[in-house]
Amino acid sequence: MQVEIRRADVCSLPIAPQDALMKIIAIEAMHRQAEHPNTGDFTIRSNLFHSGEQAMTQEQLRVVADYGDLCGEGPLWDSRSETLYWTDAVGRKFYRYDWSTQTHRLVKEGFEIYGFALNDPGGFVVTNNAGIWLWDGLEHLELLVADVDGFKCSTNDCIADPAGRFFAGSHYYDPAKEYPLGHLVRVDPDGRAQIVDEGIHLANGLGFSPDCRKLYFTDSAERRIYFYDYNVDSGEIRNRRVLVQVPAEEGLPDGLTVDTEGFIWSAHWYGGCVVRYDPDGTVERRVAVPAKQTSSLIFGGPDLTDIFITSAARSEVLPIMPPGYDPQSGYAGGKLYHVNLGITGKPEFRARMARRFSRQS
Repeated sequence: MQVEIRRADVCSLPIAPQDALMKIIAIEAMHRQAEHPNTGDFTIRSNLFHSGEQAMTQEQLRVVADYGDLCGEGPLWDSRSETLYWTDAVGRKFYRYDWSTQTHRLVKEGFEIYGFALNDPGGFVVTNNAGIWLWDGLEHLELLVADVDGFKCSTNDCIADPAGRFFAGSHYYDPAKEYPLGHLVRVDPDGRAQIVDEGIHLANGLGFSPDCRKLYFTDSAERRIYFYDYNVDSGEIRNRRVLVQVPAEEGLPDGLTVDTEGFIWSAHWYGGCVVRYDPDGTVERRVAVPAKQTSSLIFGGPDLTDIFITSAARSEVLPIMPPGYDPQSGYAGGKLYHVNLGITGKPEFRARMARRFSRQS
């Protein structure tokens, strides 16, 4: 199915151009899903242009895995083993995809993992509602941080820096504002944890600029992507500013990664797409995904030009939904997708926590 809309057609629509785009994306994705529910490939085409951004181009998305993830999240590429890991945060499942064999499997079930980073020389540092943990990738788990300065360390998306430090943001969202706002926490390699920022509603994707002088951070409930000045020598962050304020009708910014050109990629939950922003926050392109609840993405593959995108099947009625959004309409998600756009990502850093495990495949 190909959608071709002239600029004049868009100008005559009684809705904003960005609203038209999102409706077209959603309609086409749903049509493709209805026509070919079991196919692995989805081609999304649109010739709709926006002022100051590139056209939506034809992209070939491949379904890598379909586990029906309730909340597929946290994709992470291990360049050493050429393996992709991701989690179903709500379904309490953890998966791996091996590039060499093009196969995937369930690694662990029954343990809640919201976010994770590779730990050097082995294992993972993982986050969940109970705190920050060390995990050997098999059966051994050790609680690293349960609370910081008297605050429960209920953490979500996370990232490691070049020095092996570990950053994670608060998980819970409190629309009634009955509890204090959340925090951004840093854990040093010796295991000491401290709050480095506060006033956070719903922490999500983090990423470093290629020179590591900026740390990007997402607050989904505020629909904002922030950035800090970052000192890699000390681990200090300062001077938080807004890079992107996502319009309410375009969904919520969720998982985030940064490519080698310094462009910031954000998965839009409720938006059915991933968006590439240039370093000043301008939209450079949108890539449609046939799942409304697009949750996160990461670059992988041998040359880091392969993009893996997670999505979520579980739909809930939340106050932060876009105006008029119907969670029961269309395909929400649950699949892991792949696309190659010829853009190169950068490898994620590994944490270096004091207690280490030797992970076995």
